[in-house]
Amino acid sequence: MAEQGGRGCCPPMDLFRSEAMQLVQIIIPIESAHRTIDYLGEIGLIQFKDLNAEKSPFQRTYATQIKRCGEMARKLRLFKEQMSKAGLLSSSTSSTQVDLSFDDLEVKLGELEAELIEINANGDKLQRSYNELVEYKLVLQKAGEFFRKAQSSAEAQLREQASNQTGEQSLETPLLTDQEAVADPSKQVKLGFITGLVPREKSMAFERILFRATRGNVFLRQAVVEEPVTDPVSGEKVEKNVFAVFFSGERAKTKVLKICEAFGANRYSVTEDLGKQAQMITEVSGRISELKTTIDAGLLHRRNLLQTIGEQYDRWNILVRKEKSVYHTLNMLSIDVTKKCLVAEGWSPVFATKQIQDALQRATHDSNSEVGAIFRVLRTREMPPTYFQTNKFTSSFQEIVDAYGVAKYQEANPGVYTIVTFPFLFAVMFGDWGHGICLLLATLFLLIREKKLSSQKLGDIMEMTFGGRYVIFMMSLFSIYTGLIYNEFFSVPFELFGRSAYGCRDPSCRDSTSAGLIKVRDTYPFGVDPAWHGTRSELPYLNSLKMKMSILLGVAQMNLGIFLSFFNALFFRSGINIWCQFVPQIIFLNALFGYLSVLIIVKWCTGSKADLYHVMIYMFLSPTDELGENQLFAGQKTTQLVLLFSALVAVPWMLLPKPFLLKAQHERHQGQSYTALQEAEESLLVESSDDSGHHEEFEFSEVFVHQLIHTIEFVLGAVSNTASYLRLWALSLAHSELSSVFYEKVLLLAWGFNNVFILIIGIIVFIFATVGVLLVMETLSAFLHALRLHWVEFQNKFYEGDGYKFSPFSFSLIDGEDE
Repeated sequence: MAEQGGRGCCPPMDLFRSEAMQLVQIIIPIESAHRTIDYLGEIGLIQFKDLNAEKSPFQRTYATQIKRCGEMARKLRLFKEQMSKAGLLSSSTSSTQVDLSFDDLEVKLGELEAELIEINANGDKLQRSYNELVEYKLVLQKAGEFFRKAQSSAEAQLREQASNQTGEQSLETPLLTDQEAVADPSKQVKLGFITGLVPREKSMAFERILFRATRGNVFLRQAVVEEPVTDPVSGEKVEKNVFAVFFSGERAKTKVLKICEAFGANRYSVTEDLGKQAQMITEVSGRISELKTTIDAGLLHRRNLLQTIGEQYDRWNILVRKEKSVYHTLNMLSIDVTKKCLVAEGWSPVFATKQIQDALQRATHDSNSEVGAIFRVLRTREMPPTYFQTNKFTSSFQEIVDAYGVAKYQEANPGVYTIVTFPFLFAVMFGDWGHGICLLLATLFLLIREKKLSSQKLGDIMEMTFGGRYVIFMMSLFSIYTGLIYNEFFSVPFELFGRSAYGCRDPSCRDSTSAGLIKVRDTYPFGVDPAWHGTRSELPYLNSLKMKMSILLGVAQMNLGIFLSFFNALFFRSGINIWCQFVPQIIFLNALFGYLSVLIIVKWCTGSKADLYHVMIYMFLSPTDELGENQLFAGQKTTQLVLLFSALVAVPWMLLPKPFLLKAQHERHQGQSYTALQEAEESLLVESSDDSGHHEEFEFSEVFVHQLIHTIEFVLGAVSNTASYLRLWALSLAHSELSSVFYEKVLLLAWGFNNVFILIIGIIVFIFATVGVLLVMETLSAFLHALRLHWVEFQNKFYEGDGYKFSPFSFSLIDGEDE
């Protein structure tokens, strides 16, 4: 944190203005450069400038080291991918952690990668052999069945032929008897056959193509394999059929082989001898058992290796990423002509000077360098980056402001006021303490499990909700507060702070609405009296209250914005902005809408029935007419004339003086430009607080047009922005009416049926409607409207937002980011 000494009795308001920054130059000897950048990355308080922007990444000094880091990162990604496939997680709980140097780690990763690749390659080969043997065994079993069935069928038919020579021949009947074949060798036909497996989805097409290609001169038998088998080529589970194709001749064999290849059929050779088939099945089963044992041993060895890697993975990964970031930063430094030192330039907060100097001394000592690093502060006209020190509570509010634009260096930061005004304006639109409690409970769940959830990977919407948990927490607290003021708990009023101030004049008024009610007690102490709810005058009363309250809140916040522009002008010593911008703006806004706010408060205090619409309209149309019954205080007519004249004077006051004063200021600076020669160094280095604009060309026409646009924007914006705050009234009314509709038309209606089933249905519908519409959609709607009121109506009065964030070189940022 910033040093508090010498700043007076009051603590510093770090968020109101960004930290004071300085441009520093560090001259580092080559031998201690790496350790120096390493130590500076640990403290994370320097944003280095790229002094080699004209060079490509391959032309820079440490391109080789970055390439090595990239190669090591690739190996680590390979390990992570293999661990994910094996279902292993990286853990840094090992008790045998060894600190490795960068070079040793590079060698270690190379050895582990080679070993892992070799294990994977051997495992793939063994697995493929195993899958082939499994298929071969299936083919032997199914094809053996073909031969056994054929042989038994032939023997049966021979016996049948011997007993009955006139029997009918079937498809299975041999075309030639053994005697005929022996008697006439010319009738002997040598049949060849091919066996294998074909994917079941291709089996029908396979059969048709075989028939057409060979013109039906083949005999095909197929058998279904019940369980899917692992294909040796693709490694995927595939449903297959075992086939056996019988053919005659070499041409037919060639065609069959080509068709098998085209259909991805795996072929396996099978002997005709049934005895040998049984022997081969036994041999294949034995080999499958051996391979299975070998594969299991290989998988165990691979798992042990991946577990060893997983124990060190996080440390190795962080080390590689740190080394890569260090060398990337070293590449941003310029090398001295003597090639003996590196020159670094960057921005750092002023309060960090001591920490940086200590880090430089430690780096010099630890690297045994004879020459220490030289640290000095440079003077510059360049705009420094903006740096706010935030914590987990204030960071989410600062992000709301930064989403509009990062604050210019040391301009007033609206984030300080956003911590209170943002949840408050949200709550004005979302006022219901029942809904506020629901939001609070949901937020407390996120806060209680904060540590656990912050280390988990959440979805996009949940990540956004968790990031804004403290914003939602504040929104829920303010919603409970405004809900108590509106006296609404899911649209139901309660006498929490005492009894209602109103009572019945006589018993006949109990069933009426507000007729017959008289004030019988003191005013209800806090918020809206519950007696107003459900009466005929409830809507006109609450509309009037919330509309006037919206105008008061809007005018107050816009005045705050204008006063912040005054503090900005005071801080940057801009008298022109104070007298030609702040003063006429505050006069114009308050002469019209500040006066309207005073009239609203006077009317509330006096109970007058004056028509404020009439007062404001005729203040412009007929300012000299008598006010009559619309007069709220003595001297009101004169006051209105003075205010109207002030508002009219404020417009040319905003428009004309500033461009001419800027022109005169520019001419005065030009006259002072011929001064005595300074020293060479001083002439190049100028204080950062100097106005750099006077060295640029001054275009009076551009400045005048810009001021004209700014004046028109403010004058019209004063009206439109005030009207824009009426959204507070509109959304509050909508939220209240929706809540009332769900309560009366769902819950009470279901209760009136005196049926348990209908009541349960009504409660379920009420819960879903409340959560879905009021707690989700209405929350989002009120959030977006509060966001718009801050970005447009409030911040445009003073906030330029054209700065850039301070992005230091920090290892903590590297550790937190995803790969």
